[in-house]
Amino acid sequence: MTTTPSQVSQPATADSGQARTRLAGLRGSLQQLLAFASLLLIVLFFSLASEHFFTVNNLVSILTAATVTGMLALGTTFVIITGGIDLSIGTGMVLCGVMTGVFLTYWGWPIWAGVIGAVLFGGLIGLINGVNVSILGLPPFIATLAMMLVSAGLSLVIAGTKPIYFPNHPDFANIMNLSIIPGGRFPLGVAIFIVMIVVAAVLLSRTIVGRYAFSIGSNEAATALSGLNVRRWKIIIYTLSGLFVGLAGVLSASRLSSAQPTGGMGLELEAIAAVVIGGTSLQGGKGSIIGTVIGALIMAVLTNGLRIISVPQEWQSVAVGCVILVAVYLDMLRRRRSGS
Repeated sequence: MTTTPSQVSQPATADSGQARTRLAGLRGSLQQLLAFASLLLIVLFFSLASEHFFTVNNLVSILTAATVTGMLALGTTFVIITGGIDLSIGTGMVLCGVMTGVFLTYWGWPIWAGVIGAVLFGGLIGLINGVNVSILGLPPFIATLAMMLVSAGLSLVIAGTKPIYFPNHPDFANIMNLSIIPGGRFPLGVAIFIVMIVVAAVLLSRTIVGRYAFSIGSNEAATALSGLNVRRWKIIIYTLSGLFVGLAGVLSASRLSSAQPTGGMGLELEAIAAVVIGGTSLQGGKGSIIGTVIGALIMAVLTNGLRIISVPQEWQSVAVGCVILVAVYLDMLRRRRSGS
């Protein structure tokens, strides 16, 4: 019995495909390992540079700071894996915080309703971004840049350029700041962040949302030809990212015990940098939640450590900008080496 060339080539092709998949997995694991090693080195450096760095109170402060940026990064991980980008997450978070103030202070809603309303409002922002990108065909950079400016303006208009406090809901601050360890200090907001890490990891690795996100980011045209409604799933993914933005807005307002209508710009860059540092490619198709969390911790440790050793604010911005440049450059190197 003779063997045809096609009978030989099919197993060979399958084996080569499996080999490429294993190689990509090894590269992703190596990237996460390198990111984690970088985190340990940064922690070691600041621990030696200042005796005030490696203390319980400061470590809790780092986790608290990483919670807000990390929450934004979790949501935008899905968007970046599809090959998109979302520049509106920073000011969108501020707008969701302002809407929390509107719901609780101006309209007198109970806390649970105000929190749900703010999270859903974040989903609405993401939905609009998804429609602009998928239905109108706007480039993600332009669509979300416009939303960034709209959100920043609406925050000032709705709040009247002044902070909104929560005099009728003093317990609102507990969402972020209440310690869940009796006699210790472990904020509830950090626990919420950990829960959302698990939720995001399950969504990305165990559900069709994650599977389709990777597929769209790897080859959008082939995914569309396979019969998948790419437009609809892009809208779903941007909306999902918006829900994380809404929750980040609630946590930020709770942390400050007020809704601050200013600020937010720059947080999107820190969140995107955290995602890229963790191994997610800006060109789409690759990424992980664990890597994103490591990246968020790196950004939080860097910012906190520079402040601890009394580096001026302007030089802190320079350092963060350099980290973003390095993260993007390393992403480019990864893509070149992988041949994609």
